[in-house]
Amino acid sequence: MDNKFDINEFVKVETEQSITASLVNRFKKRRKELKISQKDLSIKSGVSYASIRRFETSGDISLSSLIKIGHAIDCLKDFNELFKMHKILNLKDLKND
Repeated sequence: MDNKFDINEFVKVETEQSITASLVNRFKKRRKELKISQKDLSIKSGVSYASIRRFETSGDISLSSLIKIGHAIDCLKDFNELFKMHKILNLKDLKND
């Protein structure tokens, strides 16, 4: 038997599942604010309706499709912010600007 659970149900930590769920919820909220149906988004973005539906139900989507639908709802610039934060590994990495 395969028991799957999200540790976030027990302890408040960021997990792949919790981040995916949050991303999907924010996306659906934005799409609905813009009053764009999944089918209209498919046409506007060039991403198949099935892919959009799967993303909104399971969080599963390719990176290129995610960028396309992000662009279609005017969120393309958000992707440019990923991985920009400098990773601080020790105190020497801190800059005193």
